[in-house]
Amino acid sequence: IGQAFPYTPIANPRWMVPDWTFGIRDDHMQKMVDEVRAKGAKVVVVLSHNGMDVDIKMASRVRGIDAILGGHTHDGMPAPTIVKNGGGQTLVTNAGSNGKFLGVLDFDVRDGNIQGYQYRLLPVFSNLLPADAEMAAYIEKVRAPYKAKLEEKLAVTEGLLYRRGNFNGSWDQLILDALMEVKGADAAFSPGVRWGTSLLPGDVITYERMMDQMAMTYPATTLNEFAGAQIKEIMEDVADNLFNPDPYYQHGGDM
Repeated sequence: IGQAFPYTPIANPRWMVPDWTFGIRDDHMQKMVDEVRAKGAKVVVVLSHNGMDVDIKMASRVRGIDAILGGHTHDGMPAPTIVKNGGGQTLVTNAGSNGKFLGVLDFDVRDGNIQGYQYRLLPVFSNLLPADAEMAAYIEKVRAPYKAKLEEKLAVTEGLLYRRGNFNGSWDQLILDALMEVKGADAAFSPGVRWGTSLLPGDVITYERMMDQMAMTYPATTLNEFAGAQIKEIMEDVADNLFNPDPYYQHGGDM
């Protein structure tokens, strides 16, 4: 069963999904689970983009889900969280982002019931795995017109550049420093997302590595005047979206 990001119209331009509605609908999820069970499903797995905390709460309220394989919050979970509910229990997990890990969940199903399971979070060492020749050729073909620009060398790192938490990492600080310098601003805001390529000290920052971090949200940056009260309100709103005690009110809002 698929679960789309419930706040898609907020996190993305509403005009792109004019005829779709989104949300956390426990009653509808329960209906879907009951329906597939009635049709003979022995194992029910939800592929979710809710985020880890939201999935944990949903698992406590919906009966009959064996596992939720989640996304959105990019958590690399070495073991699933076991959530008790009225129908038994549900495994909830998340396998990071950007192809860093492969989450592998094996169920032992006998006599129509799950007798056991094994979960592994496998790190993906892409440089040790042979590439699929057909896909590699296709990527090179698509990439060819932009190759020179993507490989343009911009700088060399002095320290580790990473983006791994809800608060600012070293990549975030570099982005914020650049925004303030280029825009002439006293302060800058940037989402503390958890994606992109980490770079080791001494690595070359290419145009492509920069675009890893900024292609989604930075083509347009604005310079605005704010009062201190407005800045405080923005930061408190973001904190509420991220740390609200009720996961169903956590809309994202990276710090």
